[in-house]
Formats: sequence, structure tokens, C-alpha cells
Amino acid sequence: MNNIKRRKKTVSIWLGITLFILSVLVGGATKVMMKPSWQSNYSVKWSEDLGTKIVDLKYGENESNKYDLYLPKDNSRKSYGLVIYLHAGGFTTGDKKDDEDMLSWLTKKGYVAAGINYTLRTASNNSSLKLQSDEIKQAIPKVIEEAKRRGYDINKMTVAGGSAGHALAMIYTYRDGKDAPVPVVLTFGAVGPASFVREDWGIFGLDKDTEESINATAGLFGLMAGEKISIDEIKDGSYLEKMKPISAADWVSNNPVPAVVAYGTHDKMQPYLASLRLKKALEDNQVDYKFYEMPHSGHGLQNDSDISKQWMESIDEYLDKYMPVK
Repeated sequence: MNNIKRRKKTVSIWLGITLFILSVLVGGATKVMMKPSWQSNYSVKWSEDLGTKIVDLKYGENESNKYDLYLPKDNSRKSYGLVIYLHAGGFTTGDKKDDEDMLSWLTKKGYVAAGINYTLRTASNNSSLKLQSDEIKQAIPKVIEEAKRRGYDINKMTVAGGSAGHALAMIYTYRDGKDAPVPVVLTFGAVGPASFVREDWGIFGLDKDTEESINATAGLFGLMAGEKISIDEIKDGSYLEKMKPISAADWVSNNPVPAVVAYGTHDKMQPYLASLRLKKALEDNQVDYKFYEMPHSGHGLQNDSDISKQWMESIDEYLDKYMPVK
């Protein structure tokens, strides 16, 4: 009987984890498939007329520890702003090359830009959001050093991304940005989980006071944090300390950098309730921010084109405000 119960617990935990990963991937695919006409203003096909692109530069020992560096054509300025854009993919798939059009747009605006790969979670490794965030922290100084070596002196930067990449961008900005090699002056992105309070994660049934829900929470949150989380820690709330390193909302006060973010109220991949904790943290710390709520959209932000356009216009506006190209 005990063996049967243990098997049921294991199944419920991994079912929750699998649903989370699959749903994020489906949401990302939906976003890719649906592109309104205005999006072409922020998406540029790469050509050598824009500058120089160097791919697969190494920043660490793991196979995935590589980045692509985009250098603008004009190399005459004394200093440059750097924009890091981190790819989506539910922490399990995706690649820096997926964002080439975004990185090309940023290069066209006059920035040095970079896309960074990180170790994706697979069935054969123990990669976690915590590990991935540490890899981004490891990579960024290497990106800045390489740009300088090639004649582009970086004096400030923006860290951004989509979905999983947005989560990593916010973690770096608010948790690590205070110690960055150059000031982080802006972060932007969409639908990245910024908080892991289990009551907010009802979309996966983690908010219930049942044995199954508590076990599933311990499994999923432990996987994300890269630490074992016990049932008792879930019950007494002490698990939150283990989630803090990957909960960007908990770090805003550490480095209250301006932000432009967007979330769908019908998101079934990362809970909208968690994004409200981010919004409150931005408000409480008097951050210059814009928070776009998509009332008809899920993770792909596919049903609110007009608001999505405003969000992208604000990104452009904030880049010009905090990263002016002189």
C-alpha cells in the first residue's frame, strides 16, 4: 500500500512539472505563429549592412555556454549601450538564434546586442532556473569584455527577454545588477515568472491544501530552485527562502531599475497573480515602470494586438530615454 501511495505522489509531482513545461512551450509557439503587421517595426532581418555578427563565443565550460555578439556598423563612438536579450523556451528549449530579428533591430538602433544560451533542463541533467540565472551572471562580464576588445566600450546596459528569458533578465537586473560591470539601466520583456508563492500558482492546482498539491509544489518549485524542498517547508512557508534567489519580485528593492513588462490575464503557463507581486514591488520601490495588462490574452499575448503595440512602443521609448544613442 505504501509503495502505491509513493507511486501516486511521484506521478502527481511529475505530471504538474510536465504540464508546466509543455504549456510554456505551447504558449511560446502560439506567440511565434501570430505576428501583427506593426511588429515589423521591431523586427529586422540581419544583413552585413547593419554591422558585424560573431556567433558561438564561449563564456563557460558547459556546451551551451555560448553567446552571439552583434556590433553596430558605426564604431566611432566613445561608448555604447549594450542590450542583452535572452531567449524563451520554458527553460527546456530555445536558442539565442531564435531572437536574431530582435537583436538585429537593436543593432540597427545603434546598440551592441547579445543573445546568450544557457543550460537547458533535460531528462539527463539537473539544470534549474537558479543554475541558468547564475550562468547569465557569469556570461555578461564576458560579453562586455569581448565588445571592448573589439573596440566597443560599454558604459551601460539593458537586460531583456521573453518568457523564460524574461524571468532570467529580471533576476539578473534586480538580484545581480547592482554588482554588474556597468550600470543596468532598464529591463523589459513579457510573461516571465517573477514570483513563486504557491497560493498564486492555482493554474496548476498548487494552491490547494491537499497532500497531492503540496507534493506537486515541492516537486516543481524544487526543480526550479535547484534545491530539495520538503513537504514541511511547503506547509510552514519556509520554502519561500529557497525560492528567493529566482524570485525577481523579491529583489526589486535591491536595484530598482526601470521596467517595461507585459502579462496576459488568462495566462495558463505562468500565473497572472504572480505578476501582480512584481507590479506591487515596482510600485512600492517607486520604479519608473510600465505594466501592460492584456485582458484577452494568455501566455502568447495573441489577443490584444493594440496593447501589445503600445507595449513595444514603450520599450522603444524607454530605450531612447535610458539608453540614448549619441
